Amino acid sequence: MTNATQQQTEPAPIVACTISRDVQNFDLLIDDMEALLGEGWGDLGFDEATAFLNQPDGRTLEFVAMAIDAIDEPDLPMLSQVIHAAKENGVKVILIAEDVTPASLHHLLRDGADEFVPYPLPEGELAGALERLRQPAPTAVQSEPAPATNAEGVRLSGGGDGVLIAVHGLAGGVGATTLAVNLAYELATGGKEKQPKVCLIDLGLQFGSVSTYLDLPRREAVYETLSDIEAMDGDSFGQALVSFEDKMQVFTAPSDILPLDIIGPAEIKRLLDITREHFDYVIVDMPSTVVQWTETVLTEAQLYFALIELDMRSAQNTLRLKRALQSEDLPFEKIRFALNRAPKFTDLQGKSRVKRLADSLAISLDVQLPDGGRTVMQACDHGLPLASHAAKNPLRREIVKLAQQLNAIGDSDAEAA
Repeated sequence: MTNATQQQTEPAPIVACTISRDVQNFDLLIDDMEALLGEGWGDLGFDEATAFLNQPDGRTLEFVAMAIDAIDEPDLPMLSQVIHAAKENGVKVILIAEDVTPASLHHLLRDGADEFVPYPLPEGELAGALERLRQPAPTAVQSEPAPATNAEGVRLSGGGDGVLIAVHGLAGGVGATTLAVNLAYELATGGKEKQPKVCLIDLGLQFGSVSTYLDLPRREAVYETLSDIEAMDGDSFGQALVSFEDKMQVFTAPSDILPLDIIGPAEIKRLLDITREHFDYVIVDMPSTVVQWTETVLTEAQLYFALIELDMRSAQNTLRLKRALQSEDLPFEKIRFALNRAPKFTDLQGKSRVKRLADSLAISLDVQLPDGGRTVMQACDHGLPLASHAAKNPLRREIVKLAQQLNAIGDSDAEAA
C-alpha cells in the first residue's frame, strides 16, 4: 500500500526545459509547455543551461525550447554556446524568438537549432514543431534515386509566355520587397481553376532581401548564372531557383555583394526572356538604384510598379525619375505608382494630402496600400508571407485584391488567345 502511494506521488520525469532570460516574459510558452508535457518540464537561465546540459540529467532531455527577444541579441555567443552544448549531448533545440533580426535568427539556426517558432506562438505551432522533431530521419537507402530538383534546383517546363511585373521602391524602406514577395505569393495561390506558375526574381544584387523575407537559402548557382547568362538555358536557370512551399520559385540575390554592372541590358533581357518562357507570372524586385538595365526591365514589363510614401523624399525622387526618363524619351507613363502606408478612409486630411501630392507630381496614385503596422515587419523577420503570418492584415487584403485583378486579366488574355 505504501509503495502504491509513493508511485502516485512521484513527480513526472523532466523530458524538456525552457531556456530564457526570464520565462515569465513568455507566458504563452508556459501555457503550451504545460499543455504538451504537464509537469514534465523545467526552466533554466542562460548562464546555467550549458552546465546542466553537460550533466547526465541534461543528456536525458528530449528537447529544449530557447526563448529570446531583442534584449538577448547582444549575447549571441552565449546563445550559440548553449545550442552547441545541446547538440553535443543529443538534445533537440526549438528556437522561439520575438523581435529578433533575421541575421541573428540565421546565425542561431546555422549553429544547430532544429526548429524555429515565432513569438507570440501561433496556435498549435509548438506542438507541430515537436511533432516534426519526433519524426524519424529519412533512411539513406532508396529503391530509386531521388530526383535532384529539390536539392540542386527546379525542373522547368517551357512553352510559356509569362506576364512580367516589376516592383521598384523609389526610396529606402517604402516596402517594395514586401509588396513583391506577397504579390508573388498571392498570385501563386489565388488561381480559381489551376494555380499559375510564378517566379520571383530578386535583382537587388547587393542588398536584396527576398530570401530573408521567405527564409530561403541563397544558392551559389545564382552567381554562376549571373556570370554567364549567355550560356544559360532552362535547365541551368532551374539550378539557381529555390522553391517556396512548392507554390512558387525564387531566384534570390547572390550570397555576396556584387556590382550592379556585373550584368548589362542584353543579359537582363535574356534572363527575363527565359523566365517568361517557363512561368505564367514573373515578379521582379528591382534595386532602388537606377542602373543601365533599368530601361530594359521597364521596356519589357507589362506592369511596372513604383512604390512611394506620403513624404518629401518620395516626391523629390519621383520628380528626379520623371525628368530622367522623359529626357531619354523613355515611357514614364508606363509606370504605375503605388502609395504605401496610405491614410485610412476616414482620414480626410490625409486623403487631401494624397490628392495634392498626385496633382503636384502630375501622376496617378491608383494603388493605395494601407499601413499594415508592426505585424508586417514581424512577418518579414519570421520569413513568412502575410497570408501565413497574419491573413487578416489590411495590407494583405489589399494585395489579395491586386493579385485577383491581375489573375482576372491573365485569365481573360488566355481565353482570348
